[in-house]
Amino acid sequence: MALGAVLSTGGLSVGWAQPQITPDELLSGKILGAADDHSTSIESGAVLAISDEMREFLKENVNPGGTDIFKLQQLVDAIMGTKNFRLEYDENTRTAAETFRLRKGNCLSFTTLFVSLARGAGLKADFQEVDIPPDWSTRKDVFVLNRHVNVNVYLGASGTRAVDFDVGDFKSTYEVDTISDNRAIAHFFNNVGVERMQAGDIVDAFAFFRRAILETNGDFSPAWTNLGLLYRKGGHDDYAEAAYLQALKADRVDVVAMSNLVRLHEMRGDTEKAQKYRKKVDQHRMRNPHLRFSLAREAFENRDYDTAIEHLKHAIRKQKDEDEYYFLLGMCHLMKGDEEKARRWLAKAEKEAATDEQKSRYSTKIEALMEHQD
Repeated sequence: MALGAVLSTGGLSVGWAQPQITPDELLSGKILGAADDHSTSIESGAVLAISDEMREFLKENVNPGGTDIFKLQQLVDAIMGTKNFRLEYDENTRTAAETFRLRKGNCLSFTTLFVSLARGAGLKADFQEVDIPPDWSTRKDVFVLNRHVNVNVYLGASGTRAVDFDVGDFKSTYEVDTISDNRAIAHFFNNVGVERMQAGDIVDAFAFFRRAILETNGDFSPAWTNLGLLYRKGGHDDYAEAAYLQALKADRVDVVAMSNLVRLHEMRGDTEKAQKYRKKVDQHRMRNPHLRFSLAREAFENRDYDTAIEHLKHAIRKQKDEDEYYFLLGMCHLMKGDEEKARRWLAKAEKEAATDEQKSRYSTKIEALMEHQD
């Protein structure tokens, strides 16, 4: 896959006052000690490339003459249902071929492997970004917002199937967006860049972040944000600010970039700018139904049921088909002594539930309420 076009300064300039650091300067890496010709150890085309061993695996396990839905089932069974093919999770991001060879990787590694194998089997498979509840982690003083990517397989008249290697994070009600291979590969390079940054390899981390940015013609905000983190760790705050602003140009609601701008301006003593971005962060976070649900759970645990109910009302207005929201709303009313409302919202949770196990859980609660009323 061809590398994205080199960015022009005019096309991605930003309007901060001083200093005016251009995108080209940010992507040169000179101030970090990176040479102009320093490239990544992994090429774009290698990320999804299928190896001879993978082709042999497909010959042995997938019937090329079968229907698409049958081929998909055979592929899933071959990867997940056999003892002689065990995928072991670790924190490393690997190409499809490396993941297959080592049988190790993280969720993005497994997803990349599956897309490569599915296409090798003649299936139409695309990457998807999934709007899961935000998952924040701190690693060696770096704040990371874990973004989730899975696979969508098109099966003609049989519809589509989502394949996800992190079943704990995925629900069919989450919003998904099909993304290009370029953007998926940008996710890959960005992940590897974070791994290099955490290992202390500044120059190599820079090369991977730059590659992620170029892969999408500058339209991938996580890599700009991480590039800003890299500059900040190197003590180059002006460059860090410029990179964060480029992230916001690519995605105006990139909460990580805004949060990092808050921290940066606080360190500089510029409370006015820090407050400006903090307000934007708070406004965006409070519009996020997943966060509202999280705050509702916290309020529920603290027996502040009115606050929990208020958060849940906001969450449900944004996300109307989450059974967990209705369940917690029902429990809030139950704890307040309003059994009629509790029964109504628990019934709604049962209706929205995706699995028989969840439906049974809610049904049991409703039956207990009925018995209590009797």
